[in-house]
Amino acid sequence: MRQWVMGLVSVVLVLSLSACGGSNGGNSSPNSSQPSNTSDTPPASTENEEEYLPEPGAKLTVWESQEQVEYMEKIAAEFEKQYGVPVKLEVVAGGDQGTRLATDGPSKLAADVLTMPHDQIAQAVKAGLLLPNDLFEDETRAVMEDSAIKAVSYDGVLYGYPKSVETYAMYYNKDIFPEAPKTWDEIISFAETYTDTKQNKYAIMWEFVGYYTYPFVSTLGGYFFGNDNTDLTDIGLNNEGAVQGFELLKSLKKILPMNAGDVSYDVKTQLFQEGKLALNIDGPWSIAAFKDKVNFGVAPLPAMSNGEVSHSFSGVKAYFVNSYTEYPIASRLFSNFAANKENQLLNYQMTGAIPANKEAGEDPTIKNDPIISGFFEQFSHSTPMPTIGEINAVWDPLQAAFRTIWDDPKADVKTTLDTMVDTIKTSISSK
Repeated sequence: MRQWVMGLVSVVLVLSLSACGGSNGGNSSPNSSQPSNTSDTPPASTENEEEYLPEPGAKLTVWESQEQVEYMEKIAAEFEKQYGVPVKLEVVAGGDQGTRLATDGPSKLAADVLTMPHDQIAQAVKAGLLLPNDLFEDETRAVMEDSAIKAVSYDGVLYGYPKSVETYAMYYNKDIFPEAPKTWDEIISFAETYTDTKQNKYAIMWEFVGYYTYPFVSTLGGYFFGNDNTDLTDIGLNNEGAVQGFELLKSLKKILPMNAGDVSYDVKTQLFQEGKLALNIDGPWSIAAFKDKVNFGVAPLPAMSNGEVSHSFSGVKAYFVNSYTEYPIASRLFSNFAANKENQLLNYQMTGAIPANKEAGEDPTIKNDPIISGFFEQFSHSTPMPTIGEINAVWDPLQAAFRTIWDDPKADVKTTLDTMVDTIKTSISSK
C-alpha cells in the first residue's frame, strides 16, 4: 500500500511539473531556451529532498569523466540506496560533454545528468538543452558560494548544481616564507634583496595572459564587459581603474626583470621546484607538480597597496539536467543530491576537487588543508570566466597590451589601452 501511495504521489508531481513546464518537462523536445517553469507560480521550493519523489520506474544515465568515476560510483550507489533509482555511468571527458549533449540530446541518446564547465552554459541554454534548477533553487542559492551561483546561471535563471570550483592563487615556498606575504608592498620589499638574475632567483612570477593578469584589470575598477560581462557596448578595459591597475603592473618590472614572453608555465614551474622562485601564481592543476618537491602552501593573491583584495578569474563545474530526459524529477533529485555538502567533501577527499558549497569550504578538512584552503579563500574573491562568445575578441589584444606595457618602458598605459579597446570593438563589430 505504501509503495502504491508513493507511486501515485509521484505521478501527481510529474503531471503538476509538466503542467508548469510545458514542452520542457522532459518527454517532448524543447524548442526554446525558456526555463521549464513558464507559469506565473514557480514550483514549490524545499530544503527537504524527501518531499520530491522520482518518477515510477525511473532509471538514470550519468556522464562522468574518467578521473571522477570512482567517486561517482559511490554517489550513484548511495542515491540508488536512498531513492531506489538505478544509475548507470558512462565515461565522457569533461570538456566533451557539452558537445555530445548538443548532438545526442535531441536524439535521446544523451545522459540524463552531465557535468560541464560553466562557460559552456550559454550555448547549451540557447539550444534548449538544459532544464533549470527550479525545484532546489532556493536551497542551492543558500548553500553555494555566490560566485558559483553566478557562474551557473544564464540570463537570470539558475541552471546548474555547483559541484566544484577552481581559480588561481599564490603558491609560496615555506622555506623562504614561513607565512605568506599579504600585499604587493611586502613582495616588492622582499624582492629588493632576493631577486638575483645572475643566480636565476626571482621573488614572484605569473604568466602574461589575460587569465592570470586579470587582477590588474579588475581589482581597482576595470572590467571586460559591463553588466557581469554581458553588455558588449560597455568595455571597461581602459577606464580609470584599469589604467591604475596597469600602472601597478608596469611598476613591477623592477622585481621581475624579464620580458613578458619569457615568463612561461614551464619556466616558473621549474624555478619553483628548484627553490629559486619564492612565489608562484598558479592554479590547483599544478599541485601534483610540486607536492613531493617543494615545501609549499597556498594563499590568496596579494592585496593592492590600498588594501583592495585582488580579484581572480574562476571556473565552476556543475551538474546539469538534460532537457530531453524522460525523468526530470529523478534527474533533479540526483543532481541536488550529488552536489550536497557531504558529497562535495567526499569528492575533495577522493580527488582533491575544491568544494563550491560554503559549509564544505568551512569544514575542518578544508580549513586545515594549507593548500586547498588558499584556493577556496581566493575563489570567494573571484569573477566567473565570461561565457559569451565575444570574449574571444579580447584575449589576443589584451595579451598584446600586457606585453607592450611590460616590455616597453616608453609605452604610455592609457594610450596602449585605448588602442586595445578600439581593436576589440572593431573585431566584435565585424562579426
